[in-house]
Amino acid sequence: MPTAIVTGPPVPGSSLADDLGSLGFEVRTAADVGETEALLAAVPGDRRVALVDARFMGHLHALRLGLTDPRFPVSAIEGAVSVKPQARQALTRAVARASSAAVDAGDAPAPGDAVTVADRTLADRLAAALETDGEQVHRPELGSLVAATPADPQSRHATREALAAVDEESVRLRSAVKARDGFVTTFLISPYSKYVARWCARRGLTPNQVTTASLLTALIAASCAATGTRGGFVAAGVLLIASFVLDCADGQLARYSLQYSTLGAWLDATFDRAKEYAYYAGLALGAARGGDDVWALALGAMVLQTCRHVVDFSFNEANHDAQANTSPTAALSDKLDNLGWTVWLRRMIVLPIGERWLMIAVLTALTTPRVTFVVLLIGCAVAACYTTAGRLLRSVTRKARRTDRAAAALADLTDSGPLAQAVARVTRRLVPSGCAPFAAAAGALLVVILAAVCGASWITVAGAAGYAVLAGVAVARPLMGALDWLVPPFFRAAEYGVVLLLAAQSEVNGALPAAFGLVAAVAYHHYDTVYRIRGNAGAPPHWLVRAALGHEGRILVVTVLAALLTAAQFPVALTALAVAVAALVLLESIRYWVSAHRAGAPAVHDEGEPA
Repeated sequence: MPTAIVTGPPVPGSSLADDLGSLGFEVRTAADVGETEALLAAVPGDRRVALVDARFMGHLHALRLGLTDPRFPVSAIEGAVSVKPQARQALTRAVARASSAAVDAGDAPAPGDAVTVADRTLADRLAAALETDGEQVHRPELGSLVAATPADPQSRHATREALAAVDEESVRLRSAVKARDGFVTTFLISPYSKYVARWCARRGLTPNQVTTASLLTALIAASCAATGTRGGFVAAGVLLIASFVLDCADGQLARYSLQYSTLGAWLDATFDRAKEYAYYAGLALGAARGGDDVWALALGAMVLQTCRHVVDFSFNEANHDAQANTSPTAALSDKLDNLGWTVWLRRMIVLPIGERWLMIAVLTALTTPRVTFVVLLIGCAVAACYTTAGRLLRSVTRKARRTDRAAAALADLTDSGPLAQAVARVTRRLVPSGCAPFAAAAGALLVVILAAVCGASWITVAGAAGYAVLAGVAVARPLMGALDWLVPPFFRAAEYGVVLLLAAQSEVNGALPAAFGLVAAVAYHHYDTVYRIRGNAGAPPHWLVRAALGHEGRILVVTVLAALLTAAQFPVALTALAVAVAALVLLESIRYWVSAHRAGAPAVHDEGEPA
């Protein structure tokens, strides 16, 4: 249980202790800084500690924002400061300095002490001291919420009036909604999903439970689609929207109650992909029941959607911490963001998850799986062209110095296996700088064209070997060039495209579903890599990448299997490979994220681009 130390003489009629208790704090009181130091020393080192001035007056949610957000080691609002265990030593030093200065009656604090302003509360002085010591102090944006430490009855009366003038619950509900989202989510879903989030909060449900409910709802939707009946398709569309409402509600619940966690962020992200791709599979199964084979379209939709995400991830990782990161294209984009209607048009054209799922749900209910996939592919292709063109323009016009951290992230996103790494070591001193995206593009075109033209043949196997060489050349040097963020998307397109083409050309029942499973397993591995990087956890361990053979190794294995085996044997081999990859990456991923959560890894919460 976290501990709150209320400092200073008690204020008659104050409800501060009750408010802190309702937030889960064990409340202790200290009359002065000396008692504060003694109480702080008695609190176990693994507890969060908050120091709050006894005069504090404010909304409960202001206290919640300032004292309980698990994402930040140190946070503060006026009259209150909160530290997690990793910042306890810094707080102890600051309190010791404050206590020493107080005992030294009438003497000025030592140089470098933050205890310099007599009319500031102890909590405020300690927050300043922590900043002086190099700690990052998070100060939440309170908006119209009140947090104050009035020193006299008149000020307390004015603060009480300010408190009464604000509808705290309304502010809390508004802040639960994601600040930047798509048109459908903002105007059609969030206006009522936030009330679902509040209903869940009042019943003690956690965001992870809501996330799991969203997954189960989507899986039921996929099962309804798999029936192949019109009633099943209608039910599937309705349930898919219901799943999306819950998907919005889990994040809103996390913001509403500040229940952020490493495990929750991973579940939310991975379940989104699992829900959508499981729904694709359900539609394909339903179409097959009606005599229409759309597995190639389903797999194509998954490949295109995954490659779109990789483009987003790679570009963002390459540029988010770049220095001098400006371009005329970015300036024009910022200007358009201030022109009202263009904001929503530009957000809709990229077909974010809200628009995409609504389109899929409506088309499922009213048309056929084939029409649904065709429209989805067209929409995703337009969105991919728009976003990729914009990123290319930004990259070629941007004068940015990319960091070693960005290069390392891109290297992790490439998922290069033993073959590519061996080639990279041999060619590192021979490869000129700036050739990475061209080598990756050449390798991708080589193997994809040969797979399309030659199919299951040893010529395609030779192309896969050439691809492995070019993939090694692409990663021989650090990926710090203007267009090097294109390397991971080229690799993803090559691997997924080869699997799709060889399965489609086999013309054997079960080949495309098996290919769908293999691409889904590999895509999970690639998404997991992204989420580890986003959570500052680094990439998956090297042994996992080597065991999974890397993208170039898997392409070589698939092409060899296609050339060696009969058409009837190929789906069985693909299925076995899919199961092996899925078991390998899933077990390691689950082990890592659960252990990271139990170890108290920093909580994260993604407020970035709509998926």
